[in-house]
Amino acid sequence: MKKAIRMRVFPDKHEAYKKRHDELWPELQEVLKTHGCTKYNIWLDEETHYLFAYLEIEDEELFTKIADMTINRKWWDFMADIMETNADNSPVSIDLTQVFELED
Repeated sequence: MKKAIRMRVFPDKHEAYKKRHDELWPELQEVLKTHGCTKYNIWLDEETHYLFAYLEIEDEELFTKIADMTINRKWWDFMADIMETNADNSPVSIDLTQVFELED
């Protein structure tokens, strides 16, 4: 299953966002993998500060369980100072609708 979401990083926090993801905690990487995430890519539009994330997951229900895990909550708290978040520190994210795909 393919997913795409949009989030937003604060204008002066682009470098911090990249650095934190370059150093993504091994425990969080493992949780993503064990919950069926086989690909996860994030791009930044430097002009608008929007992040575009593309994920491939095996099972939506399994993947959504990550939100309640302690390691994920710690990550949200860690990221809250550099991006738009909800009251629980989860990133404000908008699901995007796929409108085109070209495959071999």
